[in-house]
Amino acid sequence: MRWLLNPLDALHGHLFAWVPVCLGLGIALYFAGLEEPQGSEYLWAAGAGVVLVVLWRFGPAGLRPLALGVALAILGLLAAGARAHLVAAPVLGFRYYGPVEGRVLLIDRSSSDQMRLTLDRVVLERMDPARTPQRVRLTVGGDQTHIRFEPGQVVMLTAFLSPPEGAVEPGGFDFQRMAWFMQLGAVGFSRSPVMALAPAATGGATLYFARLRQAISDAVRASFPDDAGGFVTAVLTNDTSGLSPEALLSLRSSSLAHILSISGLHMSLLAAFVFGTLRYGIALVPPLALRVSSKKIAAGVALVAAAFYFGLSGGAVATQRSFVMIAVMLVAVLVDRRAISVRTVAIAAVLILMTQPESLLQAGFQMSFAATLGLVAAFGALRDRPDWRMPGWLRPLSGVALASVVAGLATAPYGAAAFNKLSGYGLLANMAAEPVMAFVVMPGAVIAAVLSVVGLEWPVLWVMVQGARWILWVSDWISGLDGAVIGVVAPPALALPLITLGALFIVLIPYRARWAGLGPVAVALALWAGAERPAVLISENAALVGVMGPEGRAMSRGRGEKFTAQNWLENDGDLTIQADASTRPGFVDGPFGPVARVGTVDVLLIGGTQAEGGLQGPCQPNRILILTEARTADLPKGLPCRVIDRQELALRGAMAFWVGENTGEITMTGARDVAGQRMWTSAPRKDAGRDRAGAPPIVQAEPDVRIIPAAAPDQPGSRAMAAD
Repeated sequence: MRWLLNPLDALHGHLFAWVPVCLGLGIALYFAGLEEPQGSEYLWAAGAGVVLVVLWRFGPAGLRPLALGVALAILGLLAAGARAHLVAAPVLGFRYYGPVEGRVLLIDRSSSDQMRLTLDRVVLERMDPARTPQRVRLTVGGDQTHIRFEPGQVVMLTAFLSPPEGAVEPGGFDFQRMAWFMQLGAVGFSRSPVMALAPAATGGATLYFARLRQAISDAVRASFPDDAGGFVTAVLTNDTSGLSPEALLSLRSSSLAHILSISGLHMSLLAAFVFGTLRYGIALVPPLALRVSSKKIAAGVALVAAAFYFGLSGGAVATQRSFVMIAVMLVAVLVDRRAISVRTVAIAAVLILMTQPESLLQAGFQMSFAATLGLVAAFGALRDRPDWRMPGWLRPLSGVALASVVAGLATAPYGAAAFNKLSGYGLLANMAAEPVMAFVVMPGAVIAAVLSVVGLEWPVLWVMVQGARWILWVSDWISGLDGAVIGVVAPPALALPLITLGALFIVLIPYRARWAGLGPVAVALALWAGAERPAVLISENAALVGVMGPEGRAMSRGRGEKFTAQNWLENDGDLTIQADASTRPGFVDGPFGPVARVGTVDVLLIGGTQAEGGLQGPCQPNRILILTEARTADLPKGLPCRVIDRQELALRGAMAFWVGENTGEITMTGARDVAGQRMWTSAPRKDAGRDRAGAPPIVQAEPDVRIIPAAAPDQPGSRAMAAD
């Protein structure tokens, strides 16, 4: 053990930065499990943690860091489990159609640019309050001009509700888990008029900021109704509904979408402007500057300004994270500590991981801390190397360029994994846009807020809008260039953890041994480069099937299931839209329905009426039958083919097939198989698999299935089917 303990002992004084890393390992272990830990398992873990703390306190010096690290990992696991139980709330267990009453908690826009309401204090018809979801989210269509929505008002509407859906493919983004921690028990849509039952109640900081946010949005849009006004509104209130879908798309394509959401960039710029203005303003008054600590006064006021901006933004998770980081840095100034250091970043990470452990799995957390830690490390290295410093007149430009490069490299793997895209000219776009953001838009926001007290904010808002127009022009120009967007295939499960641990080793180890961290990063990139996508994907409702072919994934239909299709294509690293993917070679018409060849096996899509008439014709060896509609009778026994129906999909979730390159072996797995039995993985809906007549579901579940074809037919799938 000396080979491990000696390096740990040598790192004495540098280990605090590893505290959030150890906590994160425990949190990741909790979420990686396929089963929810039992109470006895939590007790055993807590007992082991106590023993390790005692060992850390009284054990041999060489063992203490290791004992503390494992104890912190156990603490992270316990914190994640406690958080999951504390936020537990009812989840709808069936599809619901009827009246929905609730208080408006949040107003935003869906991905299809429709109004979306999040309601709490929900009341559903003939639903026991103990089983009623605590919060629901509804996309509202139709003409709603008769009502002015306000946070806090009580509304009623007729809506379709369903439980939060799981991943659209095994190992994909788990919306059920996210909804659990948001206490979101149902999602749905409505096209009926919304009725206001009661106006927004008075009082409360949450409602005060919500109304202020709404008033600012309305005022800015009234004066500047174009995309530039919508951009300013987003910067001030975190409301992007004033931006057109085209503007949002160009911002994403040019790697400038991060400028919209109120996060670390906005908080940092606002706090820096307030801090710098006050500190240098006090310095201009010598009698005052000699008697007070201008730095501490500036830090205190900047902290208050950041807190107000946090309240105005709506307090989203990403904004909470940013505020905590800024607050830790400003408090460090107040207590005479270095404001920007690895230690302050670590403190912020510990606070967030202990209060919101689920944020570890979110791209916002990963990208925010990756960028911050990368910037701290890069500028810290420059601070220690005076010979690398630029001349004074070049420092602002070189600082922006270096920050863009470092932040871009640090966040690239996490952004690529989350969004399956890289911007070919992201560095250029950020270098052109961020100076305007830093020196025009954000200072204008502070000055406009001060001048709004006397009603003189309009000229400053006009200046902000001009800055926004420049940023939007840059995004349009960059997004229109060839190669502006590069599709990236979804990484294997181990890729991001290896990249993270390797990068942490490089940044946090103060010796030459740090470069050993390049090893895990290289392994992760090699795994990512060789990532294999499923040969066949089936949606949870059997309405869509995607088959990988020589030109990319072919879709069984060109319309419907848009969200699922888009996610499949994005995970493939494919920038094609669903309509075009449906025209690719893959599916051909056969006598029983669409058919595709996968390796040496034919995949057939069989409609419900044909399935009810019997499967003897299409069901042959080396075939997989996907029943696209619910059946009302049991499947015949001893079928020579593999049948996948909606009942099995309801039990196992969206399914995927992989084909062995040499053996032709086909391996199947479902999204629920990967997600496991956790608190947030709800049981199959009671109406899953029912047809319109209401026939009860018939569940036929199997573990992962491997089909080894007996022999490879000479004919392709379409010809083999035609021979029948």
